[in-house]
Amino acid sequence: MYATDRRTVPARFPTVHAHVRLAGTRFGSAALRLALPALVVGVGAGVAAVVFRWLIEHATLLFSGHADYAATTGHPPNPWVPWLGAGFVVLAPAVGGLLYGPLIQRFAREARGHGVPEVMFAIARNGGRIRGGVAVVKALASAICIGSGGSVGREGPIIQIGSALGSTIGRWMRMPEGRLRTLVACGAAGGISATFNAPVAGVFFALELLLRDFTPTSFGAVAVASVTAALIGRAAFGDTAFLHLPTIGAVTPPEYLLFALLGLLAGAVGIGFTRVLYLVEDLCDVAWRATRGPEWLRPVVGGLLLGALLLVLPQMYGVGYPVLEDGVAGRYALGFLAVLVVGKVLATSLTLGIGGSGGVFAPSLFVGAMTGAAFGEVVASVAPGMHGQVGAFAVVGMGAVFAGSTRAPITAGIMLFELTGDYALVLPLFVAIVVATAVSRVLSRDTIYTLKLSRRGVDLTDSAPLPTEGARSDVPVGAAVRPLGPVLPATATADEALARLDAADVGVLVVVDADGRLTGVVTARSVGDALLADEGFGTRVVGDVLADVEAVPADARLADVVERVVDADGGTGLPVVDGDGRPVGWLGTTDALRALVPTP
Repeated sequence: MYATDRRTVPARFPTVHAHVRLAGTRFGSAALRLALPALVVGVGAGVAAVVFRWLIEHATLLFSGHADYAATTGHPPNPWVPWLGAGFVVLAPAVGGLLYGPLIQRFAREARGHGVPEVMFAIARNGGRIRGGVAVVKALASAICIGSGGSVGREGPIIQIGSALGSTIGRWMRMPEGRLRTLVACGAAGGISATFNAPVAGVFFALELLLRDFTPTSFGAVAVASVTAALIGRAAFGDTAFLHLPTIGAVTPPEYLLFALLGLLAGAVGIGFTRVLYLVEDLCDVAWRATRGPEWLRPVVGGLLLGALLLVLPQMYGVGYPVLEDGVAGRYALGFLAVLVVGKVLATSLTLGIGGSGGVFAPSLFVGAMTGAAFGEVVASVAPGMHGQVGAFAVVGMGAVFAGSTRAPITAGIMLFELTGDYALVLPLFVAIVVATAVSRVLSRDTIYTLKLSRRGVDLTDSAPLPTEGARSDVPVGAAVRPLGPVLPATATADEALARLDAADVGVLVVVDADGRLTGVVTARSVGDALLADEGFGTRVVGDVLADVEAVPADARLADVVERVVDADGGTGLPVVDGDGRPVGWLGTTDALRALVPTP
């Protein structure tokens, strides 16, 4: 029976098999080299998120004697040291600083602070390289900092932890820089996904804030990591949102104006939070330099100041999600909501200013929730019928302040929708987010993440010029091109294109029409896509398997198009055409950079 089946195999099968093998070598294996590591990074980020949360919970229990001290009432003492009474909160941050201060100073100084700017720098300027030891130090230092009362978030650290993991795996596999950057983003997405149980928001956080790249290859890899990490997070924590937010009722059209006004306020608050954060950091730097004390001791001395603030306002202890939930539920009066906004900004700024380790992601959500709830209380005092919408204003405020401080509107909108699952909130949420983002752009060139880098002379803002300082700006594209190589007529078949790619040992072929004008280009990847989707691809004309590549004119300034060349899919470069649309050469990344950079 089996011999009969083998005899019925079409004679053309060996040819198709050879094509599949060739395309697999040039295309399929390349996809696997990114997809499989992304899966591994997603697993690692998910496990890291579980372990990191466990570390925070036990550190909090050790330093405060409670699962979450911010959720307690009445200043309860720590049962481990009951004779200190409520005053233990003054000493807890200092004791924690005595542990994480030397740890950071000795093993990984980049673990200090909120972490995301360091990941952004690694992707944009350091080829995606992050030391593996950063993940361990960041996890321990941030868990101790948060557990001992540091008023920071756990999301920033898990982003840096996951990114360091992705970088370590990518470097171990000797991946090129382009794929290494993507794996770093995969680790960040996985950390967000597992922590928030928000896999879609994790994807867009990585693409919008870190990679700033929405290509299908990047999206696919990041999505694989994010979903994988989310599954691990759900297995450990359950398939529920990490915040318990109230269901929001329908929003009437006139109320959209109120949400737009909230967006105006939230955008200003987000920038205000950013300014205070770095102002306090500067003041702490000046004060500590005046003492001439060792840097590792800074969190100990500063921890006493933070402890004094916690004694006055214990709701600032740790991340503070229970307090956030109470604010969204409308359990606080207007005056106390204002106190919580100011208190959180100061507590987070002081925690980071004294050398603490933790994120600003959760604090921005906290500040936004309290700002939105306070805005809702003001509206309700003017129009009592709106009192039931305080929760809606609080939830929208969370997304709007986050968008105003980070300038990541897509991530903010998707994050809050995944947390609430409330379709009624989508439109007012995005109205406020768009307005807050616009206000943020007007008030500040930098975000809460990029300002840290800008102060070091690294410009990663949207308006940053391409780093070609010292390069020649008057070089035309035509002066940097290399020969075209093999050229295919538009009437050729896809089978012929694949054979020519194999015979010429090149990764790209130019396709021209009967008049010699450029029709497009064929790459091993575009042919592989068609082959893997359709075994009968060989009889199709080459025009059906063209890659998505845009030509550049030969008389254009090279400095104006170099970014397009660098970002070209697959790194193959772009074809160059004359005024009649006829190809005159090929411009690769190396060709462009060699022509731009002056020879010594």
